[in-house]
Amino acid sequence: MAKKKANKPGGNTIALNKKARFEYHIEETFEAGLALAGWEVKSLRAGKAQLTDTYILIKDGEAWLLGSHITPLNTASTHVLADPTRTRKLLLHRKEIARIFSRTQDKGHTCVPLKLYWKKNLVKCELALVQGKKLHDKRATEKQRDWNRQKARIMRENN
Repeated sequence: MAKKKANKPGGNTIALNKKARFEYHIEETFEAGLALAGWEVKSLRAGKAQLTDTYILIKDGEAWLLGSHITPLNTASTHVLADPTRTRKLLLHRKEIARIFSRTQDKGHTCVPLKLYWKKNLVKCELALVQGKKLHDKRATEKQRDWNRQKARIMRENN
């Protein structure tokens, strides 16, 4: 009987957008596939991706990932002219695209990628409908993070 591999938490993550969780209130998340070239997949396996300052654009009924940076490997992209910041197509259902488009038309709402990860042998992108945080919300987030750190430190010292 074949054994199933246990998914390690964080073991299949390629890139995280930590800034998005600090800058925005996350309202709803979606999972999308990515249309990639061969050299991009090899670079992602090496962990050469960044999602900072990346956003999602809905144009002509299709979703596009703009601003992501996938650094080409010297060995994998010798015969191809590699553009590290090219616009990549996101693979979503039509209803999901319509929902994202309608929600991004509201004032203060946008769609940003949260992370890139492997799902079996496919690259997936977790994207979220978000609303921008105000300055006082960001301060509260920092205060909560500091308090959680202090709690953990106190618990470690007492045990």
